[in-house]
Amino acid sequence: MLPIRDDTPSRTFPLVTFLLILANGLVWLWEISLVGGSALTHFYYQFGFVPGVLTGSYEAPSWAVAPYFLTALTSMFVHGSWSHILGNMLFLWIFGNNIEDYLGHGKYLLFYLVGGVVAAMVHLLSGPSSEVPTIGASGAIAAIMGAYFFLYPRAKVQTLVFFIFITSIRLPAWVFLGVWFVMQLFEGTFGAAQGVAVWAHVGGFLFGVVVAWMASRRGRATAEYGA
Repeated sequence: MLPIRDDTPSRTFPLVTFLLILANGLVWLWEISLVGGSALTHFYYQFGFVPGVLTGSYEAPSWAVAPYFLTALTSMFVHGSWSHILGNMLFLWIFGNNIEDYLGHGKYLLFYLVGGVVAAMVHLLSGPSSEVPTIGASGAIAAIMGAYFFLYPRAKVQTLVFFIFITSIRLPAWVFLGVWFVMQLFEGTFGAAQGVAVWAHVGGFLFGVVVAWMASRRGRATAEYGA
């Protein structure tokens, strides 16, 4: 399933979402300028997140970002293919604007970055000795999707469905995002998605749900106190 758009309007321009997409796009242009090969591999190990380094089972290359923990942030802006970055940026644009609208620009940026770090730590727990660089914004975007799932469950998401033929249907957000989350759990449990950090997606999504729940409770408390 691939989302096309949702029906939840934003009250403000999603400036941070736009700038995040721009930043990811600029880093991607930098990557493709490396023309693959050893230079690109060097780039992945420099800015990607390798769980084994933090657990001491793998020595970080001398050229890697230092202190190494910062790669949990830099890895969010690195992608491995056109489909990787275009898919991530599509999800970010569709679901990110409403979460930015709800949280406000500054809190939304903090939420995005912390969500990505939390996702990276969950990935580390799922494979602490991994020597493979983890790259991509999907952990942070999963946090956004989790928040959307909690805050806008009845929103409608126009979705392309690929099954024998391609068709477009409107799904409630809780159905679209719920199915996506269950797929991540299935793939992580049964190893059906080799090379994809599905537990980072699960961790990011749950983080987003919890933050959205806390933000909504705080909002209700403020409204009641103000009244």
